[in-house]
Amino acid sequence: MTGGLIPVAEALARVLASVAGPVAAETVPLAQAAGRTLAADVTAVRTQPPFPASAMDGYALRGADADVAGASLRLIGTSAAGHGFSGRIGPGEAVRIFTGAPVPDGADAILIQEDAQAEGATVRVLEPAEPNRFIRRAGLDFSAGETLLAAGMSLDARRLALAAAAGHPRLSVRRRPKVAILATGDELVEPGAAPAWDQIVASNSLALAALASEAGAEIIDLGIAADDHGALEDAFRRAREARADLLVTLGGASVGDHDLVQAALAREGLELGFWRVALRPGKPLMHGRLGDMLVIGLPGNPVSSIVCGLLFVVPAIRALQGDPQAGADRSEPATLGRDLPANDGRADYMRASLAVEPGRLPVATPEQRQDSSMLAVLGRAEALLVRAPHEPPAAAGDPCRIIRLDRRLL
Repeated sequence: MTGGLIPVAEALARVLASVAGPVAAETVPLAQAAGRTLAADVTAVRTQPPFPASAMDGYALRGADADVAGASLRLIGTSAAGHGFSGRIGPGEAVRIFTGAPVPDGADAILIQEDAQAEGATVRVLEPAEPNRFIRRAGLDFSAGETLLAAGMSLDARRLALAAAAGHPRLSVRRRPKVAILATGDELVEPGAAPAWDQIVASNSLALAALASEAGAEIIDLGIAADDHGALEDAFRRAREARADLLVTLGGASVGDHDLVQAALAREGLELGFWRVALRPGKPLMHGRLGDMLVIGLPGNPVSSIVCGLLFVVPAIRALQGDPQAGADRSEPATLGRDLPANDGRADYMRASLAVEPGRLPVATPEQRQDSSMLAVLGRAEALLVRAPHEPPAAAGDPCRIIRLDRRLL
């Protein structure tokens, strides 16, 4: 711990430990489940494929009848997807078959059409057919009763497809956690409004809403509260009335003369967890609970709030949905692109560009300017270069760790 600052890992652990438990479950149609988090395991109610199926176009037959080139067989029917051949193949017989179609009873081989020559009701073998090749056995993908997806998984396109194939028209998912977002400060105006000479346009709330929405949350926009206890308390009341699971405040979380958020929350009964983290950018980060509502107070500087949103708000939202990997390390190895001096006692998340070559680790080059107010630097950055507290000087080419910004962090 550095001068009363708690380490990033401890801060995250405290945030996740303060999540009382996953939010309630609800059942939704499969078409509305994209991006949601499973509240229960998904078990197959059917077998896939439900029958032996052909993997190629060709002819279904007995391998013993097509083990030499030049053999001739009699065509007795056709098996197509959705229109299977219901009879049985006997000695010297074959059925025209198409990819995905059921393999008729009696057949144990597929003579692919490139190795066959059809002449009316006869098919000639050009190359011997190998028994069981090009046949997908029943249950090759999965079998009825098999657990395919675990509770806590986020439902993306591939997992939705699997649930559908397994026979589920509806799924039990966690409801979307309600995340109330409150920007604070007399200096802020909404986008589109004309700022006075001493004001700026609020950007943090839009960024945090996007992060929270991507993580699966339902957003409650509390707007901008002035630097006034009454305005802040009114916003807190609206968050409670909306039954927010998480309140995210932006700015005013420190203890200066104009930093009123922490004091106003204390007057409302905040159980403070911590409010300073050994982190750059984002040292004045606050955490606590206000009754049933989790509270995370982010710094007012735009880059600080976005970085802290990635590190703390997104994992909290995932934990509210029961994701067992909510606190997993999202960093990956890279190579440093330029020399860096020794780091001080805070973990540093430096905005960096990436150079990527096939077969090599990405090369991460931190921007020269790392001021936490500079959104343009963050906007063009492709990764956060993670430096541990008290990390020694590093040279270009040394190993490092990065968190990519061009990938979803869920």
